Order: sequence, then C-alpha cells, then structure tokens
Amino acid sequence: MAQLSAKTVRNWYRLHKWTSLICTALLLMACITGLPLVFQDELDALLEPHVAPAKVEAGATTASLDPMIAQAQARFPALHPFSIGFDDDEPRIFVNMSPSDDPKKGEIRQMIFDAHTGKLLEVPKDGFDLTSFLLQLHSEIFLGLPGELTMGVMALTFVLSLVSGALVYGPFMRRLEFGTYRRNGAKRTRWFDLHNLLGIVTLAWALVVGATGVMNALSTPLFGLWRAQTLPKILAPYHGKPVPTHFRSVDESVKQVSAALPEMEVTAVVFPNSVFSSPRHYLVWAKGKTPVTSRLETPTLVDVENGAVTMSGGLPWYLRILELSRPLHFGDYGGLPLKIIWGLFDTALIVVLVSGLYLWLSKRKSPIERELNHLVERELLQQAGTV
Repeated sequence: MAQLSAKTVRNWYRLHKWTSLICTALLLMACITGLPLVFQDELDALLEPHVAPAKVEAGATTASLDPMIAQAQARFPALHPFSIGFDDDEPRIFVNMSPSDDPKKGEIRQMIFDAHTGKLLEVPKDGFDLTSFLLQLHSEIFLGLPGELTMGVMALTFVLSLVSGALVYGPFMRRLEFGTYRRNGAKRTRWFDLHNLLGIVTLAWALVVGATGVMNALSTPLFGLWRAQTLPKILAPYHGKPVPTHFRSVDESVKQVSAALPEMEVTAVVFPNSVFSSPRHYLVWAKGKTPVTSRLETPTLVDVENGAVTMSGGLPWYLRILELSRPLHFGDYGGLPLKIIWGLFDTALIVVLVSGLYLWLSKRKSPIERELNHLVERELLQQAGTV
C-alpha cells in the first residue's frame, strides 16, 4: 500500500480532531447511558420484580387472546386496544390500551397475563422507569424525531473520526511498537499513549456500534417510508368504504398468520391504526425460530372484517439491515457473557473520549500539529527541489 504523504496525514489528523470534538459531548452521554442499557433486562428484573407466570409442562397451549382483550377493555373503558406483545423470555402476554392512535408518553396502560392460563398477573402502575428514561435520553435526548436525527448525525461523525483516527495511527506509531504505553513518560504522553492504545483496540467494535447507531437513528423515517410505499397500494381497493367498527377475533387472525407462516412465531399484534399500521387491518408481526431468523421480523396485514391476509412477506432490504443492526448495537443477542464484553468495550471507549478531550484541552497547539506542519513544509521543499 502506498505511503500517505505528510499533507494527507495532516488532513486526516485535522478531520479526526474536529469530528471527534464535534461528537464528543453527545457521544460521551451516549456511552454513559448505553452502559446500563446493555444490561437492561438484568436491571429491569432487579428494579422492577414482576409476578411470575405459572409453571406448566413443555408444549402447553397458549390461552385465548380475546378474553384478555375483553378484560382489559372492562378495566379501562375509556381506552381502546392498541397492541398485544408476547414476552420473549417468559410465557407472558402484554395487552396495551391507548386513548388514541398516536399515544403520548405515559398514556398507554398495560395489563400482563399468563400466556398459558390466561390469568391476569399484574397491572403495572405508573412510575419512574429508569431504563426507559435512559433509553429515551440515549436515543433521542427527549426531542423525538429531531433528537433521533441529531444522534444519527453524531454517530456518523463518530464513524468519520474512527476512520480518520485509524489512518493517522499508522504513520504516528511507525517508530513505536504496536500498543506502546510509555509509563515513565510525561503525563500528557501517558494520556496520548492510552488514547491511542484503547482507540485502536476498540476500533472494530466502535465502528460496529457507530454504524448501527446511524441505522437505529433512521428507524422512524425508514419505517415511515415503508408505510408510505406499501399501504396506499393495499388500501386502494377500500377507497370510499367506511372504516369498520366491528372487528373479527384476534385469536382467529393470529392462528391464520401462524398457519400461513409455520416456520415463524407471532411476536406482536397492532390493532387497526391510522398512524402505525392500517385502519382496516390487524398488523401481525412474526419472527423466525432460529438464532439468526429470530432477529428478522415479518409483518402481515389481516383484514378485520373478512380475515383475508392482504400482505405477507419480508421487509425491504433497508429495514432488514435495521433489524440486524439493533441487537448489534447493545450486544443483546449472545446472553450475559457478550453483554459483559460490550460493557467492557463501552467503558474503554469512555476512557478514549475523556483522554481525547484532555489532550485537546491541555495543549491547543500540540506537538503533533507542529510536527505535521514541519513535515509538510519539508515535503513541499523536497518537491520544489530545494532540499
């Protein structure tokens, strides 16, 4: 590979410095909030213990969903069914009630049922949810879509800083062994070595987390694009017809989707909704049963009047990439050991950010910049034939 010129290295260094500085504040916040979010399941179990479902024999059938919905409607008569969710870890079913198709934070009320017996386990009370608070701060800084896009720009800037930092690392470390840490050096030298060492060690992981962070920040507009592309075609035959007021059984719709997709299992049902799905259909989500396909969900629309399956198939490629990026971002696809590794890398990245900030604040005109300027001047003189 051709050796980079001094001028090119200086340009990459400047790009690394300024992209790092631009994203440091938000990135440091994202790393600090992301660390407990890696262990979200464990934190929720510790901070919010719940009523455990009854123990049943393997292969026990799932209870009917319709009585659960009826019970939820009786409990919250002013609300309407919004969605149903199936717990991935325990045989529990969540029935969510909402005052509108586009509920605000805190408006949804939930009832949790035993998936096998159909018994009501608990009705969670409103209260402060630490992991939800951290997730909202981490993903959107409490600004909704503008906040998500801001975090996406931050993640993209972070990726640029990583790429530029890797390109600068080689020329600067040419005279030193890989991973050098000069314990007897000056304080700034030790911080500089630590910054470089942890930066290059976490590079591959940080690129994955940064790139998946960009994708996650685009989830709202990407799903909006998918709905805008697909729903008008599906709803065209219903143009001019009144919106149905009587819905067929949710159980029948779920069984119909399960029969149509035998290699998958249903994970959620969204009731007719003019914002998130269709005003005339149940939106049934199903996922694969293998470790890989369990991360890939397939949506199916079921007509609430006649039960016709009006759409069944995979999502477009850009949403498939989004689905795969989500578990990679928090490392929640390999159990606790992988979460611990993700946590260690996250901690190392926090040190990289703090050390980089210290190096910038401790000396604005660093020896690195002086050396680069000197090398560029020398290179220009050599090219002019004066040296």
